[in-house]
Amino acid sequence: MIEFHLDGRSGVSPYLQLVQQVRHALRLGLLREGDQLPTVKDVVARLAINPNTVLKAYRELEHEGLAAARPGVGTFVTKTLADASVAAHGPLRQELRRWLAKARLAGLDDESIEALFMTTFRSDSRKEIA
Repeated sequence: MIEFHLDGRSGVSPYLQLVQQVRHALRLGLLREGDQLPTVKDVVARLAINPNTVLKAYRELEHEGLAAARPGVGTFVTKTLADASVAAHGPLRQELRRWLAKARLAGLDDESIEALFMTTFRSDSRKEIA
């Protein structure tokens, strides 16, 4: 089961962070069709957020066709976003862990690592479009 977390520094609303985390888990094959999402009550207790925030996130996932609520039972994944590339994730994750270790040895903190990664990712993505 997915464990949600919130980043107050991200500038992204809490409900969207929950939606993004479910999408990422679906894309990475960590959540599959039929898996149950944490109950609203559990998410509220773990993250100390308003129940309406969780409900809004779950409604968004339902609207996107990724989840469905079963009254009295819970909310379940109805669709996956994973594809054949999931097999490549393991080796890529290992390479990324090695890169992160090198970045930390070079003295970069988490914020600097994220800034370097995102800047490089965005500039590389723009080159592919051109």
